[in-house]
Amino acid sequence: MPTTTTTAGAQMGAAAAAADGVTTAAEVFGPSCKDLPQGDAAGGLTSMGPQPVATAASTNPLLTKLVAAVKAIPGLVDTLNTTDNLTIFAPADPAFAALGDAQFQELAANPAALAPILQFHVVPKRYNRDGLVAAGTVKSLNAAGGDIKIEGTGDDITINGAKVLCGNIPTKNATVFVIDTVLTPKG
Repeated sequence: MPTTTTTAGAQMGAAAAAADGVTTAAEVFGPSCKDLPQGDAAGGLTSMGPQPVATAASTNPLLTKLVAAVKAIPGLVDTLNTTDNLTIFAPADPAFAALGDAQFQELAANPAALAPILQFHVVPKRYNRDGLVAAGTVKSLNAAGGDIKIEGTGDDITINGAKVLCGNIPTKNATVFVIDTVLTPKG
């Protein structure tokens, strides 16, 4: 009987952890996770986990363009680092490259135009992969941008059609999903 109680307690604990969207380095998925530094190296999953999300992203080699865009918005780094329970859809560098360098530089120089785009990549609730799939749609900080649709199963998940390259990345205050496209809000 004690084994059943212990097993049931462990299952309830695991369900509670999954419900809050908090993940561990062992739960990451996606083809680009292998491109992250391994172990405790800067930008690696183990080193990113205890850091707040903007600080963690600044060490991730997949997210240099995103970090530059975030830094272009006054106060955004501090806001991301001090807000709890976020889900971040983080476009990888090639997603920004697809915009073209001229358009990226134009957006970086215009915080009023860039802010709504970046806000559309941030959900004010922490989700893991299973939570996102169960939700089906989520709302971002840019509510006027429309719903964000989550589709797929297992390791084949899309966010408004953008493929997840590496998902369930844990940070101190957010779960990060690196995606292959810059999401475009409506309007």
